[in-house]
Amino acid sequence: MPTRINPSILAADFANLEHELGRIRNADLVHVDVMDNHFVPNLTFGLQMVTRLQEVSPIPLDVHLMMDDPDRWAPAYAEAGAFSVTFHVEAASEPIVLARSLRDRGARAGLAIKPGTPIEPYLEMIEEFDQVLVMTVEPGFGGQSFIRSTMPKLATLADAVRESGADIWLQVDGGITAETIAIAAEAGADTFVAGSAVFTADDPDEAILALRAAAASHPHLHR
Repeated sequence: MPTRINPSILAADFANLEHELGRIRNADLVHVDVMDNHFVPNLTFGLQMVTRLQEVSPIPLDVHLMMDDPDRWAPAYAEAGAFSVTFHVEAASEPIVLARSLRDRGARAGLAIKPGTPIEPYLEMIEEFDQVLVMTVEPGFGGQSFIRSTMPKLATLADAVRESGADIWLQVDGGITAETIAIAAEAGADTFVAGSAVFTADDPDEAILALRAAAASHPHLHR
């Protein structure tokens, strides 16, 4: 299975984001966390910033919306050109309708789920999505420790994707390091958001290659 590394610019130098994007050319996508200070207790980027990042980024944008009412706001991020737009199931009123709207606007549709939210109620709808993001920390802040107890949920999801035969990326976000990426890969993840592990490295591109190798050496045996 392909292994994708999506560095999170939440860990980058906000004063020089265009330069920071140029340091991660080995990445598959750049992960952009949009926080509204309502769904999560933090405030980061909005649509205007994402639109500008889209204009200058050498790699596609993987936008993660941690916001209330994504049914209203998410389509604009697809219209801005984001490659992927992921919203939280806990915040969406009509997740399937929203996913179809994002796809209609040319973006991959992603569904995110918090550590404490069970996956079972949503397994029947996974084919409506191009990506499912299992949060491995509580959304809202960077630099948190990996929550290993989320791995059974990820494994259940991976088995459901395998049984469906659908091409759905399984993403994890939070506390991803050279050690924890192997744990997540064994549980079924193929797409990994890494912040500090990439942007605090002396050579971010080398860090990306090391993370990719660590994940690829521990593939989920049932996929």
